[in-house]
Amino acid sequence: MNVAVRLPNWLGDTVMAVPTLAAIRAEWPEARVLAAGPWAALLSQQGLADVLLGYPRTWGGRLRAADTACAFAPDLAIMLPNSLESALAAWYWGARRRVGFAAGARSGLLTDAVPVPAPRPHQIDEYLLLAERCGVPVAARQPMLTPPAPDSIERRDAARLLEGVAGGRGQAPRIGVHLGAAYGPSKLWPLERVTEFCRLLDADGTRAILLGAPGDADVAAAITAIAPAASLVGRDTPALLPAVLAELDVLVSGDTGVAHLAAALGTPVVALFGPTDPALSAPRGHALVVTNPVPCSPCFYRHCPIEHPCLRDIDAARVRRVTLGMVERVA
Repeated sequence: MNVAVRLPNWLGDTVMAVPTLAAIRAEWPEARVLAAGPWAALLSQQGLADVLLGYPRTWGGRLRAADTACAFAPDLAIMLPNSLESALAAWYWGARRRVGFAAGARSGLLTDAVPVPAPRPHQIDEYLLLAERCGVPVAARQPMLTPPAPDSIERRDAARLLEGVAGGRGQAPRIGVHLGAAYGPSKLWPLERVTEFCRLLDADGTRAILLGAPGDADVAAAITAIAPAASLVGRDTPALLPAVLAELDVLVSGDTGVAHLAAALGTPVVALFGPTDPALSAPRGHALVVTNPVPCSPCFYRHCPIEHPCLRDIDAARVRRVTLGMVERVA
């Protein structure tokens, strides 16, 4: 049997789909599995799929990817995104059985249109409902990924980067602070809180290591100009990111895909939640969620229309205590 799984478009959601892929692999070990999505490459060497198909965001790239999926000739397609486009893709791929949620006016394109659960469960559990619809039993609900081996090229490159900005392993805990969030600025811990957190760590003899995409460079520069912090922003590329995260002792992050990836790799995570609901998307594994309960949260706004109290009022000293507590437990 050939099974095609259309992965979600976002990094964090892709990580949250790992238990679904693991369940499919465990139930049908002889099946050939294709996993298609923008972040599919991060699942390389995880034993979750025989074919990892990049799924570009441009329509031209997606059409080329669709032709590759057609050649795979899937018997079953499981579509994790709720978009009309993903259901059209399953139909175009020629899959005889097409399983997905009945959302976005696409039920007619699916052979198994699964009702969207109400209330909505955690995203991991929601994806697993589609596997269960296919007769796949669920044994594990925590994403688990194997980090790059210590002697791999990626791990050696990551170690060199970290040694260059924060010294060798064992000199002080390596605490990463991820600055970005593709969702929007409402998920970001305000700059003044990050700055204060970096100063508190420095007083403990620990240098915070800033992480983020090239677009976060201005924020990183503003922080390092007034607070003691090292920066790998723009250098922790997607290909190198798993190795960098594996070299950290703790990651402090908002509700981002990087937090999910770190937790799946076994790196402890302190996740700061504000406009989103941890019951729906908190990282599972060695992760602690920090919130500041306010009446307007969760609002799911990408831009806060008021003073951003949900994250602004998460105190840096509190995050420091939680973070150092994570370091001590790991040690």
